[in-house]
Amino acid sequence: MWIDLLEPTPEEEAKLEKFLGIEVPTREEMREIETSNRLYEEDGALYMTATITTKIDTATPENSQVTFILAGNRLITNRYVDPLPFRRYVAYAERHPQQCASGAAVLAGLLEATINRIADVIERVGANLDALSLEVFTPPRRNRPARDFREILERVGQNGDLAGKARETLASLGRLLVFAQQATTVSFSPDVRGRLRTISRDVTQMADHATFLANKVNFILDATLGMINIDQNNILKIFSVVTVFLLPPSVIGAMFGMNFEVIPTSANPYGFWIAIGMMVLSAVVPYLVFKRRGWL
Repeated sequence: MWIDLLEPTPEEEAKLEKFLGIEVPTREEMREIETSNRLYEEDGALYMTATITTKIDTATPENSQVTFILAGNRLITNRYVDPLPFRRYVAYAERHPQQCASGAAVLAGLLEATINRIADVIERVGANLDALSLEVFTPPRRNRPARDFREILERVGQNGDLAGKARETLASLGRLLVFAQQATTVSFSPDVRGRLRTISRDVTQMADHATFLANKVNFILDATLGMINIDQNNILKIFSVVTVFLLPPSVIGAMFGMNFEVIPTSANPYGFWIAIGMMVLSAVVPYLVFKRRGWL
């Protein structure tokens, strides 16, 4: 009913091809992106290659190819990864063998398990983006640690990458479902055909939601970069204000520090304190003016 090739050797592929009279795509052929090389009919069998996101729970998720071959009442899957939906479906099939009455039913079950996994990914990305949005737009407080925008950018990038891989998987599965439902070589039972239509609707809805999340990733990314620019401008503003405060005292100090024999008030016993007072006054007056106009 279901022949699952997990990292098959060339010898195993040759034996299967001889036994069933079909051609099993190589790993290089599975990676080709042309639709004609991924979805086609040959010798009465349907060949359907889809891109599926794997290693979702790690820091480096990947997209890998899985080929579904529907030949008569048999389903052959050729894969070089072991995604969680396949393991879940194996456990489900052991408990509900009546749901695996044909190869087409197994195909529908595997697609349903994959879509459920992608739904979990989209929900996770949505929750992460909500948390990131709150972190970016919540103003800093004294009892809160300073926001690490570098770490925020890394998290935004990770969620954006995961959302992009989910969109790629949904697009691939959407093409596969359209091809399978339009195929004339293999006939599906009414139950399986209804399940495929339901999966197609789920793919379309989740693809729209994944697009929304991609737009939200771009929005949060732009907002984070804007906050970084604001913080940098505030730092430059502080340096500019300090320069304005210190410039007049520097000029006064330079004037009274000239190496001339005759300098006004140089012989005055209070000349030193007069110079100090002028420097302090020249720094305080700009501070008061800036403060009054709300520039600080």
